[in-house]
Amino acid sequence: MQLGFAAVDAPTASYVDALARLSLFADLSHPQLEALAHSFDEEVFAEGQRVIRQDVTGGGFYVILDGEAKIIIDGTERARLTRGDFFGEISILTDEPPVADVVATSLLRCLIIPDNELKAFLLKQPSVTYRMLQIEARRLRAANVWNG
Repeated sequence: MQLGFAAVDAPTASYVDALARLSLFADLSHPQLEALAHSFDEEVFAEGQRVIRQDVTGGGFYVILDGEAKIIIDGTERARLTRGDFFGEISILTDEPPVADVVATSLLRCLIIPDNELKAFLLKQPSVTYRMLQIEARRLRAANVWNG
């Protein structure tokens, strides 16, 4: 079920406040947050619903506004995601299918930036890009990819 921000009961101001509390968007000004709230869609997923399917084309860059999801690779749960976490960016940036399933473990509400709009958004918002890179670097280190 895809909802535009205007279709949801909560006023735009509450979206701006919610986005401001997420570390990914913490450096954006109030007008930038308002533009973000109006520019992108929100999607709500039921508990157990698959958001992204492994080895199938992804649908966008998702930022969790509320709820929780799990990352499953080849049938094994690898991580949990909660409010403020994001996913879907790797397959967009590499132009390859997702390497994991992402499944809602509760009612999950996400801001979605469509795959064809992510590059322009990141180029226009360097502070978001920098924070995203910091988070990716921490994920990479935590994954122990270098065995050291």
